[in-house]
Amino acid sequence: MAEELVHRTVDNGVATITLDSPHNRNALSRQLRRELRDHLTHSFEDDAVRVVVLTHTGTVFCAGMDLKESRDAGSGDQGVQELPELLEQLWLSPKPVVACLAGPARAGGIGLVSACDIAVAADTATFAFSEVRIGVVPAVISVTVLPRLHARAAHELFLTGETFDADRAVTIGLLNSSVPAEQLGAETARYTDMLALGGPTALAATKEMLRQPRPTEMSEDFAAMLELSAKHFAGSEGQEGISAFGEKRKPSWVPQG
Repeated sequence: MAEELVHRTVDNGVATITLDSPHNRNALSRQLRRELRDHLTHSFEDDAVRVVVLTHTGTVFCAGMDLKESRDAGSGDQGVQELPELLEQLWLSPKPVVACLAGPARAGGIGLVSACDIAVAADTATFAFSEVRIGVVPAVISVTVLPRLHARAAHELFLTGETFDADRAVTIGLLNSSVPAEQLGAETARYTDMLALGGPTALAATKEMLRQPRPTEMSEDFAAMLELSAKHFAGSEGQEGISAFGEKRKPSWVPQG
């Protein structure tokens, strides 16, 4: 039986999913894609999980698609058909997902990063949309990447394939934070600790709200948002949060520990 390439642990409400295929720089091989999909599914369905962290072993976060498998696949789908499922899983997750990168991401690996809600990297990490340099198009990952990037930077980096560093990734919207490598764990925990304070239902609804296109008429937008606000104020989670605030205690959904 093949050794597992993706691992999952749960501690105090945080599920950590770790890409562990350093021999091919955590490339998105057939096995890794399948295991990542399954671990994400289990995490999103697990009531004990409040936040998901996507991280890695080895020096590279993810090198993108496994080009050796793609070459061997000839004219087959080369795994491209499965990548949208992974990106959609992350993007539509009802739970917040934090990407934690100690090393570089390329091509499809950047697609994973951009599909997460929060992305933190060591300041030594680098990035590149390298597709055009091997004669292909960064098409699938553009669905999650383009909503994050500033338009001018997207044109430059998609067309040139130039390597850029973590500080620039923050500036153009790909990352939330870039820190020295020794601070990466603490910075990731800072985000997961904050995210765990939010009500699970409220977080899921807020994520859905953030994904929705806004109506062109402001009055329609206000009407929809008033309805959403009233629903959650009156809901059991909202009432518990209001009671906890008044009683100066933590709401019942906050992980203990």
